[in-house]
Amino acid sequence: MAKITIAGRPNTGKSTLFNALTGTRDALVHDRPGVTRDTIGGTVSGHPEYQLFDTAGLESARDGIAADSTNMAMDAISDADAILFVVDGRAGLLAEDMSWARAVRRKTRAPILLLINKAESSKRLSDVHEFYKLGFGDPVMISAEHKAGFDEIFEFLEKNIPDSKTETTEPDRRVKIAILGQPNVGKSTLVNRVLGENRQIVKDLPGVTRDTVKIPTRFYGRDILLMDTAGLRRKSNVRDDVETLSALKSLDAIEKSDVVVLVVDATRDIENQALGIAARVYDAGKILCVALNKWDLIEPDERDEKLLKLKHKFANSFHQIIKPMILAISAEKGTGVQNMFKRIYEQFDIAGATAPTSLINKIVGELVNLRQPPMSRLKRPMKIKFARQTGRHPMRITINVGGASDIPESYTRYLRRGIATALHLEHLPITIEYEKSENPFES
Repeated sequence: MAKITIAGRPNTGKSTLFNALTGTRDALVHDRPGVTRDTIGGTVSGHPEYQLFDTAGLESARDGIAADSTNMAMDAISDADAILFVVDGRAGLLAEDMSWARAVRRKTRAPILLLINKAESSKRLSDVHEFYKLGFGDPVMISAEHKAGFDEIFEFLEKNIPDSKTETTEPDRRVKIAILGQPNVGKSTLVNRVLGENRQIVKDLPGVTRDTVKIPTRFYGRDILLMDTAGLRRKSNVRDDVETLSALKSLDAIEKSDVVVLVVDATRDIENQALGIAARVYDAGKILCVALNKWDLIEPDERDEKLLKLKHKFANSFHQIIKPMILAISAEKGTGVQNMFKRIYEQFDIAGATAPTSLINKIVGELVNLRQPPMSRLKRPMKIKFARQTGRHPMRITINVGGASDIPESYTRYLRRGIATALHLEHLPITIEYEKSENPFES
């Protein structure tokens, strides 16, 4: 867990900033300086990998409570992975700011971001250029009280703090790939092709695979966990309890996977059930790859037209959702299998990226301007205030909203599709969470 320390002289708004970033009221806030004495900790709202510490105002006291509080603050600064140094934009640069800036630089080698707080009104600001004398580089203008200007804070943390979750929890780095589809479309044949051995039973009969089989292996340069699942038939054709349980396990594999390869028989028409599986994969936030198997059985002069029709069918079904990867393969011959996995790995790596908060806000703002959120059931307007990325695999966007919070699924899908398109992530699912604004900043 990365440690972020808020520091500065008394009464610059450090505790207000702490409460705003953690989404709590844990830090006591008062206009009187020196209210904060102890160092308190919390986690940044939406970013549990960031541990935030609010410290006492730095004072030049030789003994007493003020001296003890300052010593504790300096210890927190020394132990931090990053520092948010807060100054008062209305008061201007003071001698104490200069003195403590030098002390902080001597105490730590951690990256430092200079925050000019109380900057909600440009008329009341002092000359901001004088703050460059502190030696912390370009200052960032914020209003902790109104939660304004936080984009640059998150960008600073994303840029300067390593992913502490990866370092401390040592997660399973294998790409978990579930192979789904209707019976007898070639799922087990594909698994055997990847394994390079006849590990799975292959018969021209539906229902041979009943359980979800998890097989760790290495293919095309990556460690993966393959999950071969039972074929999924229409409910009207399922008359056996065992097949029902097998189907449930197959659907459960979606939740446990990173990527779902939906295998379809290219020699047959795409059934609505396959489209339903694709929709379920997207809603679960998983990467979807549609494998058009048995492509070698399609006459060469018919392939272009066949591929175009299949792509149109998926595009028409998912015009408000995603643009799935649709790749032609032959599991039996091996044609196109390596290319498919190359594309899967590329999309998986992209899904682990982090988009700048300022970019996410810009995209969401443009989408809202193009299409305003609908009124709530209580006829209250919904106001989208702030958006940021709060997760990967899949990309999760948390949107801070004011006013109504009963946002229709249709509008959420509009935002998901719009964000994916703007980021050129048409093949990747994006999930959206809404966070109620308790103290929204009115511009």
